[in-house]
Amino acid sequence: MEDEKFMKEALKQAKRAYKQDEVPIGCVIVQNGEIIARAYNKRNKKRNPLAHAEILAINKAAKVTGDWRLEDCVMYITLEPCQMCAGAIVQARIPKVVIGSMNPKAGCAGSILNLLQVQAFNHQVELVKGVMEEECTNMLQDFFKELRDKKKEEKKKLQEQA
Repeated sequence: MEDEKFMKEALKQAKRAYKQDEVPIGCVIVQNGEIIARAYNKRNKKRNPLAHAEILAINKAAKVTGDWRLEDCVMYITLEPCQMCAGAIVQARIPKVVIGSMNPKAGCAGSILNLLQVQAFNHQVELVKGVMEEECTNMLQDFFKELRDKKKEEKKKLQEQA
């Protein structure tokens, strides 16, 4: 029940990204049952490949806690983290990550690789997958369908102008 409560908050962040034509990925970080950081994807807005929801949320949480170690926090993310974000999660010592939708093309929490549970690392992450999976997946699918439709329409307009 608590996982769904916080995943709904991550979905609210993803919706904010969607409204700004960013890939709709949202993240919240929870400490002692309270959200201490919220973020959504801002790669296009910031023109920065590092502006993933997880990285932005980790930065905010570190400022709130005053420590780079987020050892008593839980991350809720609408899409399985990429390799960069998975590495940041391990480096931040986040003990648990709750994932909405898996990412078969770039996921590094089990889809392609599982960087969160490499036994050779000094930190492994507990994973909970598939929380509100349908909602998370549908939002991403809708976004990319709309994006493809927009590109087709733009291409059509350019052909008509030629």
